[in-house]
Amino acid sequence: MRDNRMSSQGDDFPAFSLVGCHLRRFRPDDLDGVFAGLSDPRVIAHYGVSYENLAATKAQMQWYERILTTGEGIWWALASDSDDALMGACGLNDRDHAHHRADIGYWLLPQYWGQGLMRRAMPYVLTHGFEQLGIHRLHADVEPENVASVKLLQALGFTHEGTLRDVEYKDRRYLSLHQFSLLATDGAAIKMMSDG
Repeated sequence: MRDNRMSSQGDDFPAFSLVGCHLRRFRPDDLDGVFAGLSDPRVIAHYGVSYENLAATKAQMQWYERILTTGEGIWWALASDSDDALMGACGLNDRDHAHHRADIGYWLLPQYWGQGLMRRAMPYVLTHGFEQLGIHRLHADVEPENVASVKLLQALGFTHEGTLRDVEYKDRRYLSLHQFSLLATDGAAIKMMSDG
């Protein structure tokens, strides 16, 4: 699963090399890419965060740094090997230290959909959570209509625990959320960690 750990350019942020892309720390020059993703109707259709302009998107960049500083989580920029351009993002957030759990999230610019990028990237994120952060339970909320996300989580070995019916109200309609989890003791997680 894991390839070589990349240089962290003077800090201790864990960066990983995949085939054709890499996971690295967010930089200020990623702002345009983050805005492109989190303002695209196709991306935000099933995502809980969106921005209307570049200035507002700075809050997201600050969030990436804040959760890292406070220990609430860690998110990576998924970038192209050819030009280091931002392709998407993935990570862990809402970390509960007392109960050893966290939520996962991810998004990808539409031009990169269907290439298996998150399927390759997420094992790095999950393994880092289990091995380096001592997380026991990783959780994901997914709207039932987000079929690609459901398939990704199933491929990663997450268990569908049930569905919270009409639990959120967005765009003048109620949304249900599938609940998925992966435990450090699950077979898929153990295999993921041993593959590294």
